[in-house]
Amino acid sequence: MERLDDLEAFLAVIEKGSQAAASRHLRRPLQSLNRSLMALERALGVELVKRTTRRSEPTEAGRVFYERIKPAVAEIIEARAEAANLRGEILGPLKVGAPVLFASSYVAPIVSRFLKLYPNVDVELRASDEQVDLIAEGLDIAVRIGDSADESLIARRLHTLRVVIVGAPSYFAEHGRPQHPDDLEQHACILRAGAEVIDKWPFRLDGRLQPIRVHGRFRSNSAASIRAAAREGTGLARLPLWQISDLVAQGALTIVLPEFETEGMQIQLVWPPTRAPLERVRRFSDFLASSLKTDLL
Repeated sequence: MERLDDLEAFLAVIEKGSQAAASRHLRRPLQSLNRSLMALERALGVELVKRTTRRSEPTEAGRVFYERIKPAVAEIIEARAEAANLRGEILGPLKVGAPVLFASSYVAPIVSRFLKLYPNVDVELRASDEQVDLIAEGLDIAVRIGDSADESLIARRLHTLRVVIVGAPSYFAEHGRPQHPDDLEQHACILRAGAEVIDKWPFRLDGRLQPIRVHGRFRSNSAASIRAAAREGTGLARLPLWQISDLVAQGALTIVLPEFETEGMQIQLVWPPTRAPLERVRRFSDFLASSLKTDLL
């Protein structure tokens, strides 16, 4: 029976496109990885990979073999990790998603602390302001701010983040300050644009939630870009307070209409429904939730 290390080496070469890239991914010396690949080909009696100095591509036999063994190897790796978990060990890869600013400000430092506690876990953090498909992207868990677009995901609600309307002194000097949400009709607003443009902002009026339509000449799917545009006086912006608290403290942005704010934006952890969530996912979920409670409050 072929060694699991040899099979993992073969899979990595095909998926990464070269032996050098596979070597870096597996953290194995290039010579060791090459020996695994040759041992596997000798055992099977067929060439699996065509090698060049820059690229490694599967032969027809290699492509068929890859498609057949990939699910089986993945199951073996997960079974090995689960067996280790039962011994009290936590090991294996963990892929985490988070919004761009939140990833750099909060998630990355928390991941660093998690890695110190669990030296046999590898974490890949993918930052995106879009609500990507977790299964398609291979993510084990993701941080979502606001409602999740995919109701099939399992969600763990953590905190409610204050969301505020802000503007720069230069904007107010030219256009004045709104005193009521209805005044926004006369103001330029910076809009969030993702799958669709969000041109209604919620407010609490007379004790009930009411959306107010807003408009503006600048829109973006990037929270960092909206923050930067608001600071430059392009218009009013609606952002979670944590994203611009430093600018508010500096006086570069000022909060308006606070008496009409809604309850805020929910932050939650989401992950695909599985028969048995991996122990490393559960541990990371607990660690992230506990750390965010400390870091955000």
